[in-house]
Amino acid sequence: MSYMYSGCESLKEINLTNFNTNGVTNMENMFNRCSSLKEINLSNFKIVTNMIGMFSCCSSLEKLDISSFNTLNVNDMSNMFSECSLLKEIDLSHFNTHQVQYLSFMFSNCLSLEKIDLSNFNTQNVFDMKGMFYNCSLLKYANLGNFINSQLINIDFMFGKCKSLKEINLSNFNTNNVTNMNYLFFGCSSLIELNLSSFNINDDVEMTGMFSFCSRNLKMKMRKEYTNLKDEAFKDISFNGEL
Repeated sequence: MSYMYSGCESLKEINLTNFNTNGVTNMENMFNRCSSLKEINLSNFKIVTNMIGMFSCCSSLEKLDISSFNTLNVNDMSNMFSECSLLKEIDLSHFNTHQVQYLSFMFSNCLSLEKIDLSNFNTQNVFDMKGMFYNCSLLKYANLGNFINSQLINIDFMFGKCKSLKEINLSNFNTNNVTNMNYLFFGCSSLIELNLSSFNINDDVEMTGMFSFCSRNLKMKMRKEYTNLKDEAFKDISFNGEL
């Protein structure tokens, strides 16, 4: 079913209640750029393995129930909800992410998203979270409490332009293999508490603009051995608190 309705920009409603998707595995970009759809009933959708960009650019989508989805075998969720600019909340509490490797730009440009709870996500095999929440400008709460990610490599722009976030707790993150942290918190202008106490930063890690345009009142926890590391990354901010 990949690209099945992609680019149907004038489509306002669609009835899929009679669909039997038991044998379907690929739904990549299925509703991509269906920019006039306000609601999609997917109550009978079941097993899927590829969800890349499935709802990307559904800019009129106001609610979405995907509780019937079995995601046990999905390995790529990148861009899945990117530019769903009217979605205020997304319930993913039932998602099984054991096999997922890509979460890049998953919620990018979800301009109305105010909170997200991903505490059920298993990220042990994920290595790319680039831009995962990029420009979620109204996001005030993100629960990433169980993110354990020893394979992680890229977190560029992960929280870039999340200007409503006041605190982020990444104390459970494993960054031993991360090579890219560029603009990680770029434009997080309301951020006042940041816990990076578990971060292990290697000498070759790219950290350009990591804190650019962050709050001047930021209080941050970081391991002492990194206090003087990569001055270039910290040049745009003076910290009210300890590194």
